[in-house]
Amino acid sequence: MSPVLMDVGVVIWFVIVNICTFVLRLNSVLLSKLSFGYIFFIECIVHIYSTDFEVHRNWLAITYSLPINEWYINAKSQWTLDYPPFFAWFEYALSQVACLFDKEMLKIDNLNYASPTTIYFQRTTVILSDIMFAYGIRELGEVFYKSYNSYCIFIFLSLCNIGLLIVDHIHFQYNGFLLGFLLLSIAKVSKTWNQVSMLQGAACFAILLNLKHIYLYVAPAYIVWLLKSYCINNGQFFKRIFTLAAIIATILILSFGPFINQLPQIISRLFPFKRGLVHAYWAANGWALYITTDKILSIIWKYLGWIKIVKSAVMTGGLVQEEIFIVLPTPKPIITFILTFVGMLPALYILLCKKYAITSKHFVRCLVLCALTSFIFGWHVHEKAILTAIIPLCVLATVDINDARIYIILSSAGYTSLLPLLYPDNLTPLKLLLLILHIFSTNLILQYQFKKPLLYLHEFLYISVLPLIAIYESVLHKDFFSDNLPFLPLALISIYCAIGIIYSWFLSYYYLLCDNDNKKRRTKKE
Repeated sequence: MSPVLMDVGVVIWFVIVNICTFVLRLNSVLLSKLSFGYIFFIECIVHIYSTDFEVHRNWLAITYSLPINEWYINAKSQWTLDYPPFFAWFEYALSQVACLFDKEMLKIDNLNYASPTTIYFQRTTVILSDIMFAYGIRELGEVFYKSYNSYCIFIFLSLCNIGLLIVDHIHFQYNGFLLGFLLLSIAKVSKTWNQVSMLQGAACFAILLNLKHIYLYVAPAYIVWLLKSYCINNGQFFKRIFTLAAIIATILILSFGPFINQLPQIISRLFPFKRGLVHAYWAANGWALYITTDKILSIIWKYLGWIKIVKSAVMTGGLVQEEIFIVLPTPKPIITFILTFVGMLPALYILLCKKYAITSKHFVRCLVLCALTSFIFGWHVHEKAILTAIIPLCVLATVDINDARIYIILSSAGYTSLLPLLYPDNLTPLKLLLLILHIFSTNLILQYQFKKPLLYLHEFLYISVLPLIAIYESVLHKDFFSDNLPFLPLALISIYCAIGIIYSWFLSYYYLLCDNDNKKRRTKKE
């Protein structure tokens, strides 16, 4: 890495972290130094870019070089524009600045173009867009916390999480920018005493859906919460629901209106059901366990002579494709939708129908459960979608001991499942260090907050094995098998992490239902 460019990166990070510190109204020099040291370490040492880097470079070129009526039709690159229209406009805005640095990156024919200027321009855009994430943290913290200590812990868990460092700042995406909108919308709709704020929150979430449709995962929680806290029991149900519908419809028209002639193409790209049940690198969810079960059963069936042929690489080739299972039924998109909807129902029912006082913490808990349910049962889920559950859970982890326990397990397993995204060998020490630092610091700071150990023995043992699994995936597998069975370590990480994520989902539901039963008893006594 050029020393000059490294210095530029350091200066940029120094400015951003200090802006974040100012925006968040913190006086803690320690937090500023932690954030600066953490991010400086990543940005100065790491010099890689992934497939997603070329994806976003190509989107810059599409939105800059082509007329609007070709944005969702152009297929010169395999990395076609497949985000909703507001994100296309976001790329367009970036392209207007990119042309001042290197116009070659904006040419449609320059596939896989990656000049130093292009690399640092795109990395800088990710860094600067994180201001939205910091703003969302600040707004959410001011709504949920009266204790300065809890506020600081929330900021630490949110700003210094390794998930966004891996996915955005190394692998390359804009999830921090998008999650900032999510946190801001949560903060706004949580102000149940302020009708204008709730409408602003609904508008923020509608904008978010038109930036990235993956947040449909948590839309049911918003629908139920707005019905419960804004529309019902105020004597103005129809007026308020019409107002909400008008806001959402206006944003949809602004988003999709200019692309009305490309609507079928947009829908096919936003919901590509032909890509198959699982992504190229399995997400650590229920389908990873389902595929593994099918593989084990197929081997047993072959040994017993019940089937003659077993595909040696069924769904382990790391390809995006439609899969055919050998023993178990092959799931269809409608089955995954039904499982997801049924999995959400208990949380949505409690949020909507229970008569005891429902607070914004119940809404966040329901939102986290919706995100986890969609991650576990959804169709073609990307491994990065786990961030949609982990980041909002930070809000609850600082004030509730049970949520803190779930957060440690979920974040440790979820972030471990992201490590294979950092595939170059020279990143192995870095990603192992990041994981160990995360597990250690999260345990330490939450134990300090609640003045006691949080994990049971079996949970502690599970967490302790995660770095060993990561070491096997990065180092030991090659020593044992050389270049053979290349997908085995990836499958091992997905399977092991899926156990922790699904366990966290069950645990979240257990505490939600227990809390519901306790409130029932209190209501009866009263």
